[in-house]
Amino acid sequence: MIDPADPSMAIVRPTPESDAELAFEGALRPKSLAEFVGQAKVRAQLQLLLQAATLQNRTPDHILLAGPPGLGKTTLAMIVAEESGRPLRMSSGPAIQHAGDLAAVLSSLVPGEILFIDEIHRMARPAEEMLYLAMEDFRIDIMVGKGAGATSIPLDLAPFTLVGATTRSGLLPNPLRDRFGFTAHLEFYAESELEQVLVRAAALLDLPIDRSALAEIAGRCRGTPRIANRLLRRVRDYALVYGGGAGLGAVHGALDLYDVDELGLDRLDREVMTTILTRFDGGPVGLSTLAVSVGEEAETVESVVEPFLVRIGLLTRTPRGRVATRLAWKHFGLQSAAPGTVSLGLDIDGL
Repeated sequence: MIDPADPSMAIVRPTPESDAELAFEGALRPKSLAEFVGQAKVRAQLQLLLQAATLQNRTPDHILLAGPPGLGKTTLAMIVAEESGRPLRMSSGPAIQHAGDLAAVLSSLVPGEILFIDEIHRMARPAEEMLYLAMEDFRIDIMVGKGAGATSIPLDLAPFTLVGATTRSGLLPNPLRDRFGFTAHLEFYAESELEQVLVRAAALLDLPIDRSALAEIAGRCRGTPRIANRLLRRVRDYALVYGGGAGLGAVHGALDLYDVDELGLDRLDREVMTTILTRFDGGPVGLSTLAVSVGEEAETVESVVEPFLVRIGLLTRTPRGRVATRLAWKHFGLQSAAPGTVSLGLDIDGL
């Protein structure tokens, strides 16, 4: 029981400043497809799907949004609800670990509601199997009793639209993936598109900033709007604390302070690459050995670090392990091992 007299148990209430920061976070998200920057093909496809559903006075088909983190999957789910004029219910795959959890959510939906499940591939298997029938027939079967006396009671659901988001669509079972009427694959942003994102964010921040400074940030944010907005706020903080305005000097100062180099590599990216280059002579080195060497979980290295390093051409994945490319040796200013040298990284522990 909480003792109100205990100072350590005092409830921290939001301040006007924290409310303003939360309001800014919400303002950064576009409210319509017209405001959404980038993903032109996906926007056109969603626009058609939503307009057709409105003309036919029905709920839109179920939508699966697939792609790396930070590209706008949650924002697009909010836009689907906004443009179709329907309420939005938000949940996440890790929060749905039992069929009963999903049944409670589905049975409380109102007609036409949009149900957004983030990281849908992380749902428990019993919940996934319940979702099959719910998506197709708007019905679920509730098991009552145990053993030989158990019976199944059908429960009709209000028509709804499921919007699922996943960063690893390959982990979704085929029966679930096939029940989505539309699957959108989000791509990394071009630098010109990221500049548009930053121009809008700078206006919301009321931050005067040079176009050249925005271009510099856009080139270092890994093709991801979420990272672009985060770096812009760090540049704002740097300009506020040190003065001199938000020009190229502030960008270089802030990004150097936060260990973001000209390719967008952060501390962990560089640690992984320098470990492969210096300790394993450029590889090949297996995932588990690499993870132990940098002191990180293997899943973190594989799902967070590697995709970007492979995409920009610093790293390749081979059957024998990870191998640094010539571009990596050049970027880090190191000399590769002499031909014929036995690599210390010849570690075959699989991918």
